[in-house]
Amino acid sequence: MIRAVAALAGRDLRRFFRQPSRIVGSAAQPLILWVVLGAGLGGSFRPGGAGGAGGGVGYLQYFYPGVVVLTLLFTAIFSTISVIEDRHHGFLQAVLAAPVSRASLVLGKTLGGVAIASVQAGILLALAPLAGFHAADMNWPLLVLAIPLSALVFTALGFAMAWWIDSTQGYHAIMSVVLIPLWILSGAMFPAAGDSRWIAILMAFDPMTYTVSAVRRGFHGAALPAGLVPGHSSATMDLALIALSAVVALAAAVALCRRRA
Repeated sequence: MIRAVAALAGRDLRRFFRQPSRIVGSAAQPLILWVVLGAGLGGSFRPGGAGGAGGGVGYLQYFYPGVVVLTLLFTAIFSTISVIEDRHHGFLQAVLAAPVSRASLVLGKTLGGVAIASVQAGILLALAPLAGFHAADMNWPLLVLAIPLSALVFTALGFAMAWWIDSTQGYHAIMSVVLIPLWILSGAMFPAAGDSRWIAILMAFDPMTYTVSAVRRGFHGAALPAGLVPGHSSATMDLALIALSAVVALAAAVALCRRRA
């Protein structure tokens, strides 16, 4: 099982590094979004809601952790779409005919996507000083835990959707309709405003809110200003919910893989 998982994950990594356009595109798109939206919305941004309790955090700095999560999301989508391509090219049928379990197939493809997403996130972590973060102040243990776990959630979910859908166009449509709204409502682009109760309720029930919260806590470290993360959460709670989501997503991917060829 370990050899099968390593072979599948290594294959995805080799394919990724042999495509420079994919490396540049998946990192450049969120950065461009960060710069454009940061320049356009920075003047009207009040961190922490109407009370302005964000401790002088500008929009570029506020938005940067959300861009890291968006990069993980995009990488998961791009890496798991290979499941559909492998099915059409016959590679997936060869793997299914081999004496390996379906769980090995899910873990191999998922861990390959997690490794790719972690590399992409590492690039953004290196560029964090551009957003006003200082490496010495960041909570690195929290980031090291939160980023791979979040990538595992997105990639396992992407695998499950790619296994279920036999069309790349349909896959992109479903992932955009499901995951992008969850990211928008996660607090990545704007905090919950006090006069928008329904937005605050949706954010509280959005599982991606706690992913963004954990990454934001990691970037700010002990100097986290008030009002930037949900008041009812903590770093431990964020990590626990991310880990629970990862277990559920992996279990769903394995169950779907066993039921549908």
